[in-house]
Amino acid sequence: MENDIQNSLVNWNKGVLPYATFVDLFRVGRTQFAVGEMWGKATRSASLFYRYTQDPELKTILDETVKDLLSTERPNGSISCSPIEKQPESATGDIWERKYVMLGLMDYYDWVNHDPAVLQSLIRQADCVIDQVGPAPKSPINQMGWSSEKIESSTILEPIMRLYQMTGYQRYLDFATYIIEAGGAKNHDLFENAYNNVEPYKMAGTYPKAYEITSLFEGLAKYYRVTGKPEVKRMLDNYYNNVRTKEMTIIGNGGADQPYFPKVNGEAWTNTALEQTHPNIKRMMETCVGVTWMKYCSQLMRLTGESSPMDQIERYIYNGLLGAMKPTGDGFSYANLLNGKKVNASGWGRSFNGLLVTCCNLSGPVGLSYIPLIAVTNSERGPVINLYNAADVNATTPKGQALGLKIETDYPHSGKVKIHVNPEKAERFAVQIRIPEWSKKNKVKVNGKSLKVESGQYAIIDREWKNNDRIEIEFEMIARVIDGPQGSAPGSENFQAVTWGPIVLARDENIDPTFNQPTKIKENKRGVVKVTKTTPTRSDARMEFIVPTTKGNIRMVDYASVNCWEDSHVCTWLPLIKE
Repeated sequence: MENDIQNSLVNWNKGVLPYATFVDLFRVGRTQFAVGEMWGKATRSASLFYRYTQDPELKTILDETVKDLLSTERPNGSISCSPIEKQPESATGDIWERKYVMLGLMDYYDWVNHDPAVLQSLIRQADCVIDQVGPAPKSPINQMGWSSEKIESSTILEPIMRLYQMTGYQRYLDFATYIIEAGGAKNHDLFENAYNNVEPYKMAGTYPKAYEITSLFEGLAKYYRVTGKPEVKRMLDNYYNNVRTKEMTIIGNGGADQPYFPKVNGEAWTNTALEQTHPNIKRMMETCVGVTWMKYCSQLMRLTGESSPMDQIERYIYNGLLGAMKPTGDGFSYANLLNGKKVNASGWGRSFNGLLVTCCNLSGPVGLSYIPLIAVTNSERGPVINLYNAADVNATTPKGQALGLKIETDYPHSGKVKIHVNPEKAERFAVQIRIPEWSKKNKVKVNGKSLKVESGQYAIIDREWKNNDRIEIEFEMIARVIDGPQGSAPGSENFQAVTWGPIVLARDENIDPTFNQPTKIKENKRGVVKVTKTTPTRSDARMEFIVPTTKGNIRMVDYASVNCWEDSHVCTWLPLIKE
């Protein structure tokens, strides 16, 4: 991931982003609804990139833009694109914009500069929102926003809960409770619907906007972390399981226009897991949705200790996230397709001196910058290995001594991983390693001694660890066939896809003019395909395989490597030969 992170950091966050112009929106006003979100999103990814890289140039950029932003604070404590007399504006997305201002400042405060002035500004901003929003005669939270269901304003739940955790001020927890009791939408109670296990595409009438609903539930996860209410946990679990099973496509993202909500521009929950081969889909899998789902899954992983959310994250990172990124690093696709022109940059946003800035090419770097934050986490028992990139990790043991972890691997080219565990002194603690659900046969050894592990769980290795101890892992990295789901369109099940471990393969028009012709993959009774890994035809491809079919061999590459930014096409769901 290092090359992708640096590519985005250098060419986007440190390259073309107009931070000063974003700040000026708070001085002179917006020219389009919701554009006040842009500063916060840019600062979020830059702050998380700084956490990882400690890049001094990036810190200078961040220090300067935060100082600039704080100078726009209004006399009532707000940092808003709306003048005080119009606050809180509804259709302009004023509260949504202020949410992202707060989140950008919070990530700066947490990861870059623990500046008391930032915290005091956050307190004033939140207090201003509480003064303006609430029960009558204030403006009701679920009646404000640009969409028919007004979901977007309630998503301020996340920074309100973060600020409560930072300050302990009861008024913020009370306001969060008010948001939840208001239901999160104008005509629907999203939390009650989740509690009652309502399917995502039925949760919000004609506007089940995937991005905003998931953002709202990320805030709900923070609310549960504080309150521990069992009914809230049920909401979180039901939403996670329904999105995971009914909305996530093969590349780990979801949402579309067809067959239910064409006016939502490909950004609605639409039973996408079942409908992903629907021939009428023109837009699907907004990058903002995938990144927010990734962040929501990380909340669930940390709350539950279960590995399933990390399986979801891994699938999205390697396929959906990298598959939406420009090879030049200066942006991300707004929406992706599985078959056809893979990327589509058009969508909500505006041009700044010729630079197209959208919600999605600001969210993509947030996803990239989040990877080092969650690749290895900690627990009361010891470190937790979530992702298997090659890495050097500085951690601490449960007793507080320094712990170094070195991960050596070419994963996911192969399933072989070696982890060196190096505590300063011998100590008993647990190292937890994620055994992916997709890997059915696994070998794990500690200092040469084999351990029994189960797929789809964390293996907990609790022992006394000494310097130079090692864990050796071998996952079952093979190619498998996945049959197309049977959606509402006739023949939608007449497709196949091929995966390599967590990687989704695809046919690439750049190297194969017959890329979308019907075929049938040769597989054994286990659904395993005997592929041959080969040198990529194109230098920008990560992987390429020779794949056997009933009509001869075809070549497939990893979905993320298919470069459709110059009008070529991809075929991920392979149409079956009619027999």
